[in-house]
Amino acid sequence: MKITIPVSKALLVAALTFIAGVASAQHTVSKLWQTPATLATPESVLPANGILYVSLIDGDAWAKDGKGGIAKVSLSGKIIDTSWVTGLNAPKGMAIRGNWLYIGDVDEVVVVNIKTGKVDHKVPVKGAKGLNDVTVDKAGAVYVSDSMTGLVHKIVGNKVTTFLQNQKGVNGLRAVNDKLYVLTGDGAYIVGTDKTPMKLTTLEHGGDGIEPVGNGDMLATAWQGYLYYIQANGNKDVLLDTHSTNDKTADIGYDAKSRIIYVPTFLGKSVVAYKLK
Repeated sequence: MKITIPVSKALLVAALTFIAGVASAQHTVSKLWQTPATLATPESVLPANGILYVSLIDGDAWAKDGKGGIAKVSLSGKIIDTSWVTGLNAPKGMAIRGNWLYIGDVDEVVVVNIKTGKVDHKVPVKGAKGLNDVTVDKAGAVYVSDSMTGLVHKIVGNKVTTFLQNQKGVNGLRAVNDKLYVLTGDGAYIVGTDKTPMKLTTLEHGGDGIEPVGNGDMLATAWQGYLYYIQANGNKDVLLDTHSTNDKTADIGYDAKSRIIYVPTFLGKSVVAYKLK
């Protein structure tokens, strides 16, 4: 028996089918370029001011050896300066507000004057053992994670307070409006003004870098070599899997306008750019 569907109903079914297809479409990435493998253990990339700032550990991941620094790389992958800032220890995450570059460096947050490339001052964090990622909220407060102690600290001026506790393996941080996105050893969390972490999704290999896409979705990495696209509802897809190589996926940078992801490969000693599709 032939069944006839009214035109209006047919259009509704088609529209819903299209929307469902778009919603379930998996994002992909395509490689644009890779720098020469001459960067000394790149851990974090921050696109800003028309260039890429890259933190270089250049030694043990947690040693206070004075070997670390910040490099500059062009948006096309050319290494501009590997010693723009020197004399750091094991620098990791970075954030910028105005003329100041904030860097997590073992047990202190280093503040660099961007115009001069010189260290302006340092903010010691009492009891810190493994400061990692850094973010700045819209009010100018600086947050820094301590992967060794499971704490997230908040810095206003030069005053340090503990913002979160018991966040085992905490690493990536990103302040978005009035929320703080936090990556730990088991997943991605959203923390509001009540300081209560709400789990967004599970990360089987732990989390490293996190960046907002701009529509409520997130990009996140696990250091071992996994790059994820995380939807606002918590669903996630693997965009990149390089875990069997030296090209790890540490603390990524992201340019929402160009939809380019910048991945520091850590053991791979390079930065790789990918286009998000």
